[in-house]
Amino acid sequence: MLMHFNVLMESRMSSSMKSYELSEITHVEVNSLKARPRIDFSKIFSVVNPIVDDIHGRGDAAVKEYAAAFDQVELEKIVEKVSDLPDPELDATVRKAFDVAYDNIYAFHLAQKSPEMSIENMKGVVCKRVARSIASVGLYVPGGTAALPSTALMLAVPAQIAGCGTVVLATPPNQDGSICKEVLYCAKKAGVTHILKAGGALAIAAMAWGTESCPKVEKIFGPGNQYVTAAKMILQNSEAMVAIDMPAGPSEVLVIADKYASPVHIAADLLSQAEHGPDSQVVLVIAGDGVDIQGIEEEIIKQCGSLPRGEFASKALSHSFTVLARDMAEAVSFSNLYAPEHLIINVKDAEKWESFIENAGREPIVTKELGSLESKLIRGVVSTKDEYAALARKEYL
Repeated sequence: MLMHFNVLMESRMSSSMKSYELSEITHVEVNSLKARPRIDFSKIFSVVNPIVDDIHGRGDAAVKEYAAAFDQVELEKIVEKVSDLPDPELDATVRKAFDVAYDNIYAFHLAQKSPEMSIENMKGVVCKRVARSIASVGLYVPGGTAALPSTALMLAVPAQIAGCGTVVLATPPNQDGSICKEVLYCAKKAGVTHILKAGGALAIAAMAWGTESCPKVEKIFGPGNQYVTAAKMILQNSEAMVAIDMPAGPSEVLVIADKYASPVHIAADLLSQAEHGPDSQVVLVIAGDGVDIQGIEEEIIKQCGSLPRGEFASKALSHSFTVLARDMAEAVSFSNLYAPEHLIINVKDAEKWESFIENAGREPIVTKELGSLESKLIRGVVSTKDEYAALARKEYL
């Protein structure tokens, strides 16, 4: 996100993040900070449409040709039945980490399973709300620059709980045509039935249309790059009759921190999203005085230098920024204006503020400094919205 302002009060941090003081900038300038990059899908559609049509017409043969051209891999077959594959060999520590993640994800999504609702709203008229599993689903797990077994779990576990009969997981193969062993382990554990060894728009098209070896699915889930997003958008409005979750944008996080927050934890939270890719959006909101900004800068540089994907993180940080708020009320007001995908509240007495988060893509993570990075969901305890309105300086909103 490249910001171009003529009168913004800004300073350049050594971590390449710009800094803006909310009390010193105008209403228009504050609104400009929430801008995201715009994608010209017309050009991307012109690239993706021929791929979608070709796979519709030629099936497996087209997938193999595109895999050779885009991923430099020669595939004998594009789909593997998970039940036919041997269990991958993983380090015991890695396997345990996936097992713990699986248990946590399973418990969370099982709690979301809705019971049947029935009401007789007038004599003889009964209305019901029931949930039924989708018979066949496609799950897209990116793998171009890094393996994402966590994405495999996050997508496959809900499908497993729902009871989907056919679960096709698409992910780019290794150069030798094999499947990433970490992704395979998670796929097996979460009940995936088929693995499509393909990535990008061709994988989405294969799952949407179905091929000689790839089952056709009814709905496709999962993140991806601009070409994956374009393919999903095209195919949901085609004769493929496939549904999609939603077009995905770049990953983003907003962290609210005060003087009690650890610079080590702040830097780690920012980099956890920045390393996703150079187009990731990272925002740090400093609430009040006394924050060790120099310490945060140093930690960002230190941790970024040790990351295998540090180059991606560094590029993301170059178009990210820091916001200086006078207090928590102002910090929360800006967060609500920005409406981040991921929100982390790392302040003292964070419980008082969670209920005032109005706009965030997912449930906010509220952290306390307990010697280790402990995150838990809590309920807010500030009494009324009027109290918040009095605290939050919304003259710039």
